[in-house]
Amino acid sequence: MPQTAEGSAEVSSSAASFWYNLNRINEMLLSRFPSEVEIPMRLSTPRFSKTSLVRVSKFRHTYGRVGKKEDCYEGLKTTRLSHDGSICAVNTKFIAVVVESAGGGVFTVLPIQQTGRIPIGYPKVCGHTGPITDIKWNPFNENVVASSSDDTTIKLWKIPDCGLVDNMTECWKNLQGHLKKVGHLEWHPTAKDILLSAGNDQRCIVWNVASAAAAHIICAHSDNILSLAWNRDGSLFATTSKDKRIRVVDPRTEDIVAQGEGHPGSKTSKVIFLDNRRLLTTGFSRLSERQFAIWNTDNMQKPLMQENLDISSGILTPYYDFDTKILFIAGKGDGNIRYYEVVEDAPYIFYLSQYLSSSPQGGLGQMPKKGVNAQKCEIVRFYKLHTMKDTIEPLSMIVPRKSELFQEDLFPPTSGVTSSMTSEEWLSGMNRGPVLVSFKELMQNSSAPVGRAVSKEAFACESGMPNNSMLFDSYSEVQRRVPGSIRNIMRLSGSDFEPFLSYHGEKLDDEKASDSGCHKTLQQCESFTKYECNRFSREKLNCQKLNSVNNNHSHLANGTPGTEDELRKAFVVHSNEIKRLRDTLAVKDLLIQELEGQLGQLRLAKNIINNARPIERVLESQ
Repeated sequence: MPQTAEGSAEVSSSAASFWYNLNRINEMLLSRFPSEVEIPMRLSTPRFSKTSLVRVSKFRHTYGRVGKKEDCYEGLKTTRLSHDGSICAVNTKFIAVVVESAGGGVFTVLPIQQTGRIPIGYPKVCGHTGPITDIKWNPFNENVVASSSDDTTIKLWKIPDCGLVDNMTECWKNLQGHLKKVGHLEWHPTAKDILLSAGNDQRCIVWNVASAAAAHIICAHSDNILSLAWNRDGSLFATTSKDKRIRVVDPRTEDIVAQGEGHPGSKTSKVIFLDNRRLLTTGFSRLSERQFAIWNTDNMQKPLMQENLDISSGILTPYYDFDTKILFIAGKGDGNIRYYEVVEDAPYIFYLSQYLSSSPQGGLGQMPKKGVNAQKCEIVRFYKLHTMKDTIEPLSMIVPRKSELFQEDLFPPTSGVTSSMTSEEWLSGMNRGPVLVSFKELMQNSSAPVGRAVSKEAFACESGMPNNSMLFDSYSEVQRRVPGSIRNIMRLSGSDFEPFLSYHGEKLDDEKASDSGCHKTLQQCESFTKYECNRFSREKLNCQKLNSVNNNHSHLANGTPGTEDELRKAFVVHSNEIKRLRDTLAVKDLLIQELEGQLGQLRLAKNIINNARPIERVLESQ
């Protein structure tokens, strides 16, 4: 077991005490029996350095920091179904979460910047007829997300840049080939449009997404597959199954390259690759002890190392950062996250520390490395799904540094946004590692992640607006305020909304503004408008449902009940009516509060628009 700093200090103090007590005994014997007892020579106490047994590491002081309340996502009722797959997937644009639903599988997609409380009736992706078991974003197209379900299908969805504006029921691609429930999905790490899936039909299928067809079907398992993972260059993938065996498979030849006995426990085991030849598994022992082990694919007879953690029922899920070689292990239902540093030689792994929290986690979503905040030395960011409350909070793993400069040792070249080969090249037998790009250049060229400040010049350059600070302030205020005001207009009256849109349209048509930023602002407003229209309709329908009286219950026509049973029935009926009335009042109070706040924003937005018109005329005249 790796030696910690606290353990080293205890060893040093215990050894020093032993030598001190031994010398005291020698002195006592010499004072009482100076001639009868032969005293050995005085033993010198060895010097123990408190830092001699502590391994030096730049990640030793890594700590976890929870995001502020305004950076969290609230009001999302995540699914309570127990699946081994991922129920939260994150990239630099969106966060996708599987939510509760009455029938079929449903997940929602939020823009990564849309934090705060999620409104009731927010649009969802609801095309599956069975519960969703896994969701994964395409690493080379951040608008495409894949989902698997109990209905034996895999569906691919294209999410618009502005997010969902209405419930999405029609998928982009529908992959059918499994005979039973599809439990796991993994995109190829280097090849474009290659997707790997595993189902309860004991088959792994390699899909060519471009043609929506199965390229290879691997029937090498004798029991249900519990997890799967690609290696670094995508030449092999590993699986764990219910028969307690670990298999390494070549997907193009459909042959098993290596296999061995995994963890002996009966619960779920997970696997990930640490590089092209070493893999790490988590599982349970025969005594239900949670453990992890590191294996070499050249010899799967026994692990390179194995360590028991604790006794608990939560399934351990490993997360690995290839750039920093840091391994994170989180248990479902646990409040802590352990993290280790992986090295090439024995003992192969060193314990660093752990993040402790009193709130248990129902799952984690890991942000790709290109989305972390390098200015704050954030090496990994998780999105934690709380089990006790409907909240998703960001959790940043930070290496403390005094300097605010870019830390090249913490952020080496990382995987870029482009694939290293096409699907046809990979299927023909070619292997290539990921395309590595400078993290500093990637941070400068890509859009800013959450938590990093955006300059006015950078925003104006990205949106096509003129580089003018006054004009930037006006239009940025309009972009931020107008959607909320439109929401209130739609809630108040549908007729009041048309003059407001016609005002924007006439302003752009009459003045014939050539500025692309104005047109982009109008398009953003229209996209938000579609969402708010649908949202208004759904909220109005919900209010009508709350206001409707349940006619199924019979009311007493003669006044007072005659028997005790009638009295109890009347009490139940009136209690339900009171509860419905309270819910109706609560919804109306929330609507009134939002309307009062947003009406003021509407007035502010109109004033800003009126002030921006003279500025446009001045710029056009110049």
